[in-house]
Amino acid sequence: MPSWKLVTGLCLTFFGSLIALFGVGYAMVGLPSENAAAKSQSNVYYWADKTQMVTAGSGANRQNIPFDQIPKEMGFAVISAENKTFYKDSGVDPMGIARALVNMARGGNTQGGSTITQQFVKNTYLNQEQTISRKFREMLISLKVGTKLTKQQILQGYLNTSYYGRGASGIQAAAQTYYGKDAVKLTPSECAVLAALLKGPTYYDPAGNPNWDPAATQAANTRRSKLRWHWILGEMHKDGHLTDAQYQKAVSHYPKPQGRKAIKGMTGQISYLADTAKKYVLNHSKITEQQFDQGGYQIYTTFDKKKVQALSAAVKKIEKSRLDPEHRQRDKYAQFGAASVVPNDGRIVALYGGAGYENGHFTNNADTSGVPVGSTWKPFVLAAAMQYGTYKTDGVGVSPMSKYNGDDHLRVRNPDGTYVQTKDNKDFYQNNESDHPWGYITLRKAMEQSINTPFVQLGWDVGMGKVRDVAEKAGILKDSFAYPNPSFALGTSTPSAIRMADAYATFAASGQHADPYSVTAVKKDGQEVHGFSKPEVKEAIRADVANNVTDTLENVIQNGTGQKARALGRHAAGKTGTTDSNKSAWFVGYTKQLSTSVAMFRENPKNHKLLSMNGTAGVASIHGGDIPTSVWTEYMKVALQNEPDSPFPPAVKIGQIADEAGAPSPTPSASATQSESPSASPSTSPSETAEPSPSASETCKWKWVCPDPTDTAGTDGGTTSTPTAPETTDPGTTKGNGNGGIFGGPAG
Repeated sequence: MPSWKLVTGLCLTFFGSLIALFGVGYAMVGLPSENAAAKSQSNVYYWADKTQMVTAGSGANRQNIPFDQIPKEMGFAVISAENKTFYKDSGVDPMGIARALVNMARGGNTQGGSTITQQFVKNTYLNQEQTISRKFREMLISLKVGTKLTKQQILQGYLNTSYYGRGASGIQAAAQTYYGKDAVKLTPSECAVLAALLKGPTYYDPAGNPNWDPAATQAANTRRSKLRWHWILGEMHKDGHLTDAQYQKAVSHYPKPQGRKAIKGMTGQISYLADTAKKYVLNHSKITEQQFDQGGYQIYTTFDKKKVQALSAAVKKIEKSRLDPEHRQRDKYAQFGAASVVPNDGRIVALYGGAGYENGHFTNNADTSGVPVGSTWKPFVLAAAMQYGTYKTDGVGVSPMSKYNGDDHLRVRNPDGTYVQTKDNKDFYQNNESDHPWGYITLRKAMEQSINTPFVQLGWDVGMGKVRDVAEKAGILKDSFAYPNPSFALGTSTPSAIRMADAYATFAASGQHADPYSVTAVKKDGQEVHGFSKPEVKEAIRADVANNVTDTLENVIQNGTGQKARALGRHAAGKTGTTDSNKSAWFVGYTKQLSTSVAMFRENPKNHKLLSMNGTAGVASIHGGDIPTSVWTEYMKVALQNEPDSPFPPAVKIGQIADEAGAPSPTPSASATQSESPSASPSTSPSETAEPSPSASETCKWKWVCPDPTDTAGTDGGTTSTPTAPETTDPGTTKGNGNGGIFGGPAG
């Protein structure tokens, strides 16, 4: 046993070394400089061919101001909200650091509990990596700042280096960005709004940030901003920073910030391309948005300049020929979103995000959720049936020549022979586009004419969980699913245009899938940033299944609702989609070289809810086989110039005939690729007017099978014309209520 003298000596030596190490570290660290932090550079984006696309940011949106130019209420707002002991503490929150270290040891987030002094240090050094060494360094610098700088200098530095969103760093830039005035002229109420942004501008900017997170809608963000604004003013009043009269005046009216403005160079489609690339960078690296907006990065993208221009030109050409918003009320607020992805690779080569930032359109329609995809979802149902079979086939896949009842207004049958019930114990009925008496038809024919009833029953027979799994493996983000309900098979989900193009690219590549990507490399100070290797290509769907889906979708273009795409003049496959109340219309199609999706919808500019397109373009309703298909065809003609017309791999016979219960006896030896003689059908004049499914109030008896009352089920095909009713005040379905963007999660 060692003697007590030895133990004491070792302990003294150990603690002495710690004190010496602390002293050396304290002496070596420097003080933060807000002027150094204010030095910002431009970010440069490049096209796929390495030529320069745009330079964004010039340092103009950053300006330090002295303390006497900062309203005292701004300082009080952040102190009351974030660090009430600011004027008393040492600048370090030991308990906060201890909690951070414990969280880090558990693999969690190390942030939280920082003082204003610590935040100033973080802002200045712009190093957000979560390590013990960074926390130790932060503590040393914060202690030194607390002893060397006055509280006034620290508070000035914090407000001059904080990030308020919209590219604005520092209180002066924030005042100009949000209120169009110098910081010194801010009112106490406006100061509280800006202080609320420091909790996270993605979620507290009242203008919304749906491009970054579908949950950050304008309405949701405004609600969060108002709540925190009111709370901050209340804390200021409680802490004695506002008199009763000042408080009453401040809370009497919420000072709504001004809307976003286009940044120099960010016009046309460039704004959406840069937005998509920035989002990808932040989601695939440790770079924070504040660091990114500080500049100095070179971002090499996948975007093909000629294809981007061709897609924009196609939209504008069809818009000009079909829409007249100045003279036709129902043409107002019509919008498009589109994306083009390379199969077997995942490379996003083109997108169309909207009319441009310069026209006040800040939502990237190519990478946003909230627009139901309608019957473009049916191929996932068919793929699941061919891959997994139904409850009757014991795991053996189903042939696309299996027959299901295509008549209108049918009940959905459970495997035990009972019917799906509403909560009122009534049978649930699924409607078609029209009352055309199809009888029992093959799934191939049902896809050709986009008939609803066969696919709802098929999805139920396969299991909606398997449909979901196939869609997710193909590339659809699960957060965009409207699951589970019978109408899930008809496209009530809301993935983005990018994700739909990527998922159909999986069919084009015989079942091989790669996640969509928009950035190939990022450099900073000549050094390459890690995290931008090419996504791995892996099998998502069996090749024979994917090739049979393609064969079925080729028939949609040749004989069904997608016949306008025949004008492309080459091997192509695709599917049309239209939703209830005609609130959206899609066409998603592909060749071997390129997969492209086109969405069309109308949106209320005030609350961003979807509006009916009945009467738009001077027709009873807009369907996926019309305007969206025309845009797709115009674009693909140019995008595929000089590319060979490559046929798809042949579709081998697959699965077994597994007709719906009650169908006539199947004909033996039916081939998966056999052609059916065209019958008199609505596709001869492909009008995809949507007809609502059962009443929204008819939710199911069992919650796990309930049709969502807010669903807009995909129904296209048929000839029923819906009369054009006057525009109602009912704003319709909320756009952006799902998470269907390219990357998912915040900013993605």
